[in-house]
Amino acid sequence: MEREWLVNGLAVRASFREKSVEEVFLPLLRRLSAQAQGASGRLVAFLAGPPGSGKSTLAAFLQELSGCTPGQKPLQALGMDGFHYPQREIEARQVWRDGRWQPMKRFKGGPESFDVEKLAAALGSLRRGEPLRWPLYDRRLHDVVEDALEVQEGIVLVEGNWLLDQRQPWASLRKLCDMAIALRADEELLRPRLIARKMLGGLTEAEARVFYETSDGPSVRMCLRHLQPADVELQLPL
Repeated sequence: MEREWLVNGLAVRASFREKSVEEVFLPLLRRLSAQAQGASGRLVAFLAGPPGSGKSTLAAFLQELSGCTPGQKPLQALGMDGFHYPQREIEARQVWRDGRWQPMKRFKGGPESFDVEKLAAALGSLRRGEPLRWPLYDRRLHDVVEDALEVQEGIVLVEGNWLLDQRQPWASLRKLCDMAIALRADEELLRPRLIARKMLGGLTEAEARVFYETSDGPSVRMCLRHLQPADVELQLPL
């Protein structure tokens, strides 16, 4: 089953096996739908995993699948990347890495480059069922677009690298979700995907490889090392 979606401003094509749809994704949607019955607010699920594992694409696919499956409550996919600090702040901030202060822009996408307090407040509003507009990250602009998306559905799937990180302040977010889904993968599978993604965003191959070694690669290893056990565990390839 092959589809194309607009993910963070870029067209992404992906395919999912019919067996995975029947044995993994539809049962997951049914479980979410059943759990949402009688909820006073929205049901919030997390989909967490390393960069390049296809979280955004899978979330978009599950949103589409929920909308065309009889008896299924519609699900809305939301990305965590809209909670990056604005690019102007990333350019100005420093982070403590490897025993010294370094420019945050070198580690963009890492856990330090997100406004966790702002994300926690938005997740609380989601669960309470409050009217809410959600920020998006646009890979063409390399920046955040505030209030880009209206949250409309009673089930939301929030995807992101660090949602199930076992370190603080990220670990405190777990109490703000009703179901945690972990997407795991080997680094060797992710490396070519991430290099290709950076090239799609405008970098040369040499620049994309340097970015992988300095930013994406360390983030992949960090995410896999600190990813909490989840209610649902998925392993790539699906």
